[in-house]
Amino acid sequence: MVTVGVSAAVVTGLAAILVLRSYSRLALADAESFAQQLSETVRSSTRYDMLLNQRESIHQIISTIGAQESIDKVRIFNKEGEIILSTDSADVGTLVDMNTEACYACHAADRPLESLSIRDRTRVFDGPDGNRMLGIINPIYNEPSCWQSECHAHDSDQTVLGVLDITVPLDALDRQQKASGLQLILLMIAAVLTISLILWYFVERYVLRRVSVLVAATQQVAGGDMKHRVPVTNDDELGRLAQSFNGMTEKLAEAQRQLVQSDKLASVGRLAAGVAHEINNPLTGVLTYASFLAARADEYPELKDDLDVVVRETKRCREIVKSLLDFSRQSVPEKKQVHLSEIIYRSGSIVRNQFALHRIRLVMDLREDLPALMADGNQLQQVLVNLLVNAADAMPREGGTVTIRTRPEGDSPTPERVVLSVADTGCGMPGDRLTKIFEPFYTTKGQKGNGLGLAIVWGIVESHHGSIHVHSQEGVGTEFVITLPVSEPSGTTPRPPAPTVQPSE
Repeated sequence: MVTVGVSAAVVTGLAAILVLRSYSRLALADAESFAQQLSETVRSSTRYDMLLNQRESIHQIISTIGAQESIDKVRIFNKEGEIILSTDSADVGTLVDMNTEACYACHAADRPLESLSIRDRTRVFDGPDGNRMLGIINPIYNEPSCWQSECHAHDSDQTVLGVLDITVPLDALDRQQKASGLQLILLMIAAVLTISLILWYFVERYVLRRVSVLVAATQQVAGGDMKHRVPVTNDDELGRLAQSFNGMTEKLAEAQRQLVQSDKLASVGRLAAGVAHEINNPLTGVLTYASFLAARADEYPELKDDLDVVVRETKRCREIVKSLLDFSRQSVPEKKQVHLSEIIYRSGSIVRNQFALHRIRLVMDLREDLPALMADGNQLQQVLVNLLVNAADAMPREGGTVTIRTRPEGDSPTPERVVLSVADTGCGMPGDRLTKIFEPFYTTKGQKGNGLGLAIVWGIVESHHGSIHVHSQEGVGTEFVITLPVSEPSGTTPRPPAPTVQPSE
């Protein structure tokens, strides 16, 4: 604002100087025109008396005219420079300096000039009281009527008989110029202040307030509030900055969720390895001896029932340990070109009998024109089997439908990514559970599950640089959507976003 104010002051100041100079030139030109008209009026008024050589009448005329407030002096010189008539009687009979500005224009070449322009006949000088004065000379030429008159006081070869000199004060003009200059300066100051106030208003309203909102938003995000968003009210530079900030915050939130998920998986992997190593052998011993005792306890039904419970629960523990081992030993995928449809057919054949037993219909809506993927077929099959088994477990007793769909991402004839979805018509999940289903050991199956299936699925999808999303609505069903790249990304590839969940509409 200071910069704009100073710039505006400099620009308006220069404009004011130019305006004042132009006004001064125009005012001086008006004063010269007035003096020229006055001089012509005096010369015309005294012409007849000059022809008759009536000096008293001429003196009376110039005295009457010179008595006006706007006129300082009226004088008539002869060709020798002697003042023969003047409104100031003290000047009569005195000689003027031929080298002064009033006379120099005519006598510069030791001879009078026959004609002069108005500019050459005017002069501006300082009077005795220090005020500016404007003087104008008007040559009195020897006309035929002068040398042919009865008095014939002048010869016919004489060109100039004398000079009429009139001086007028410019103090009124100077006062008016000062007043105009002061008004212009005040107007300039008012304009600069007005521009500054308008600039302050718009900067405060449309810039500073919105910037302060962005600053407050950055502080909120720095404090850990990744859900904070900046309202986008205008489609301008700051509006686009707010949109960019919101996008950045969303990506930071995704990165944070991904880091938390990765940390959980790493912690569980380390825990799984240790737990499996420590309890696998004791569990094998317990299962062996419990099975042996149960086989020999046919004569003791109550004891046999108790031993059967021990065997069943020990086997359940063994399955959990096996899942932990599978989870902790997730290997780097051995990627090669595979066709997604073939993997889906193999996975469907694995669960087909289980689906038929529970009256579940498996529907495959596959695009056969999809390009081959650079992926580990066995790991993708593990992902599909896990999702299909989860879908079967979510079905009601009367059965339902599981649909597998594939499609390219976007409308390009050569897609860079493909989309695989597994949707069921089961019981669905409430929104508070959706945010936890990818966490290790979180399960919605009760005693039927160990909570590692979806965590393993997410890890495999991540290792393939893909993403997984889930949509679910209670009582309607659940859909898992997996997006996979067609080819292996070159160079350093950013980690995929953490799995996102949302209820269906």
